[in-house]
Amino acid sequence: MPNKILVTYASRAGSTAGVAEAIGKILADGGLLVDVLPMQEVKDLAPYQAVVAGSAIQNKQWLPEAIQFIQAHRSELARKPFAAFLVCMTLAMHNGETYRPFVANFLAPVRSLVRPLSEGLFAGALDIRKVPSFSNRLKFRLSVLFGVWSEGDHRDWEVIRQWAQSLLPHLSG
Repeated sequence: MPNKILVTYASRAGSTAGVAEAIGKILADGGLLVDVLPMQEVKDLAPYQAVVAGSAIQNKQWLPEAIQFIQAHRSELARKPFAAFLVCMTLAMHNGETYRPFVANFLAPVRSLVRPLSEGLFAGALDIRKVPSFSNRLKFRLSVLFGVWSEGDHRDWEVIRQWAQSLLPHLSG
């Protein structure tokens, strides 16, 4: 089997794509051959010895195309080292770390299909201009107004780096 790792993701506003790119770079810096691709572009997992898959969270769930990816590749993912991550604004709320067990439950549908060897839970970035629907933009504006969270990039790159580095022994050779 080729010695290549796939980091794949589903993203809406680019925050999850940025996390996936960072994970890919860290794995590559650790000596692995890595492809970073949106899930929609992945047709075949045969070229990869391991997979890291992540999704943005909307309505307390992985994006539909992310769950479809896991369902479509379930049997192959079960035979390879597989890690999963999510990017969720709930972790960016005031006292967001207290919500970590709640947010971890958003991976339950993934776990029911394939058991990840590791799970990364990361806060996202909020740029209200990038939120696709008017009603969701309005909800975010009100949430910001009432102090639920703030606009900006809340991704903790050190936490992301540490998680990606912790994967190296599991994904290599």
